[in-house]
Amino acid sequence: MRKRRKTQKTNMTRPRKAGAPKNRRRLEQKRRLIALGVDEETVNRMTSREVLTMLKYPAKIGK
Repeated sequence: MRKRRKTQKTNMTRPRKAGAPKNRRRLEQKRRLIALGVDEETVNRMTSREVLTMLKYPAKIGK
């Protein structure tokens, strides 16, 4: 049975995110929270997932 060109070209594993762009995104997200008015020490103690969930609803941050 013949293998099609499409199946030969596709990656079997999903490419992983590179370290430097990932760290840059996290730093940008933290800067956005600080610009919205969250205390810098609080942001530094937060995990990346907590930062993302806060950025989903920026209107709730001011309250």
